[in-house]
Amino acid sequence: MDSTGTPLSPPPAVPPRLSWVPIRSLAERHRERIASHLLSLEESDRYLRFGFPATDEQIHRYVASLNFERDEVFGIFNRRLDLIAMAHLAYMPAPENGSTSPATAEFGVSVVKRARGRRYGARLFEHAVLHARNRGCERLFIHALSENTAMLKIARNAGATVERDGPESEAWLKLPPDSITSQVGEMVGNQFAEFDYQLKLQAHRFNDWLNIVSEVKTHMGDTGRTASE
Repeated sequence: MDSTGTPLSPPPAVPPRLSWVPIRSLAERHRERIASHLLSLEESDRYLRFGFPATDEQIHRYVASLNFERDEVFGIFNRRLDLIAMAHLAYMPAPENGSTSPATAEFGVSVVKRARGRRYGARLFEHAVLHARNRGCERLFIHALSENTAMLKIARNAGATVERDGPESEAWLKLPPDSITSQVGEMVGNQFAEFDYQLKLQAHRFNDWLNIVSEVKTHMGDTGRTASE
């Protein structure tokens, strides 16, 4: 209460401050990791990601078809270097008006079940928007099942126009032109993500080395006990 005895209104809710998430660009050498990530998705998640309950064979064909020279693929790795979230930014052919920049890019994303609730999908979408802007792309397109409310919510929150046609929906987001800020933001983000990945890689190798040393010590101890018996 205030000095007059009037109850005070609760303070407005403040959204939690989001921590930085390292998002790394994936390349040809990551095909196996991408396949492992998608194959680990549950049947319902495969259905939402691809619009149909993709089989293992269909996922392998999709991974084999990825064009890393034309499109962009991004990923989030955990400390064990498991790919727990990834996005595919597929650029449409450039319009026949003399421009070399793609007019539209399609966005698709997947997150493993154990990594849900951390806004990885939204982070990957923001990352894709930045990259598409910096390549002169004018619009970002999402084709999703209407029941994929999480993906459509991400699009709406970004200001996209969502059109529903029965069981399927389309979202269109008009992108602003690139700027010095967007170009620098992409460059800095890529550098920090690469640095984070290298740290995780070194830690992973060190853990493997410790495990080998532990196994050798255990084996030597067992051998010593056997010899003394």
